[in-house]
Amino acid sequence: MKLKSKIKFVNKDKSLFFPTLRKRVDQYFEERNLARTANTAMIVKSVILILCYVLPFVLLLALTPSPGISLLLWFVMGLGVAGIGMSVMHDANHGAYSRNQRVNYLMSHTLNLVGGSAFNWKLQHNILHHTYTNVVDMDEDIQDRLVLRFSPHTKVKFFHQLQWLYAFVFYGLLTLYWVLAKDFVQYVLFKNNGVNPNSEAKNRSMLLRLVVLKLMYFFVILGVPSLFFGIPFLEVLLGFLLMHFVAGIILTVVFQLAHTVEGTSHPRPTEHGIIENDWAIHQLNTTVNFSRNSKLISWYVGGLNFQIEHHLFPRVCHVHYPAIAEIVRETAAEFGIPYLENETFTQAVRSHIATLHRFGRLPGLNEAIG
Repeated sequence: MKLKSKIKFVNKDKSLFFPTLRKRVDQYFEERNLARTANTAMIVKSVILILCYVLPFVLLLALTPSPGISLLLWFVMGLGVAGIGMSVMHDANHGAYSRNQRVNYLMSHTLNLVGGSAFNWKLQHNILHHTYTNVVDMDEDIQDRLVLRFSPHTKVKFFHQLQWLYAFVFYGLLTLYWVLAKDFVQYVLFKNNGVNPNSEAKNRSMLLRLVVLKLMYFFVILGVPSLFFGIPFLEVLLGFLLMHFVAGIILTVVFQLAHTVEGTSHPRPTEHGIIENDWAIHQLNTTVNFSRNSKLISWYVGGLNFQIEHHLFPRVCHVHYPAIAEIVRETAAEFGIPYLENETFTQAVRSHIATLHRFGRLPGLNEAIG
């Protein structure tokens, strides 16, 4: 990806959809005297999810349990890692957790607690993904991942025909790759393509900090149990890999169910870098909700099943999405804009698999099938 020039959205039909919607959502919060940021339920959830990650590790060190119980604790930590990623640091990195930017900064760096980089994540997610959703060469989330193809506009390779079968195995490697290499790859990429606006001095400082944080993370998560508590290193390593496999599958599947499913569009800009659509309408055309009526899923995935609302109002805390979803849906219907959703998690997964299968077809096969 090379950002030679910025892509621009041109509201060629002069749609009043988003100004109307924004006014109605603003009115919702004003009439109820509600803050757009976290409430008590959000704070309680944050504590629970952070404890799901920290407490099993403390028990692992304090009790040095049998290998079976040890793996169970690492499994719970994997649930905690995914939960922190979806429900805590996500809102904070969007500035939606608190009106106090120090609180947002602190909560956003729970990502560093699980081995990632909050700075890189903001560049990839807030700037590239949220602005240029499903636009190939711009949206980092749909770039080819060696053996996985997430866009109809990238090259098809013969093994992509089977990606609908093997994709979930590779999804389990996401967070492991993230903590080992992705942050360093993105550091170089974003510095070279202009997404990272920092000076050379700031980037050197950031790189040093990134290296130190990574070393601290691996020392605590892998070194401390073996060096100070006598837990066999191979047992620790196996648990560590299990934790990341669990977190990787959950995080990747949840994020893919919002954009790489049937019904979404993948528009390409003109030769002048123009996408002839209103940005907000583009978000509805490229984004799909799922399981809106499941309170359990909504609680755990941090409202990421309300991706339409999240993309339109990223600075609103996800605890408010169920309420404003009806406003978005009704306003979209009023303006004749499709509101895409899969009613259940199972339907969303099936739709994702169908899309992987479609994107994996070779050109000749695509023509034969029509």
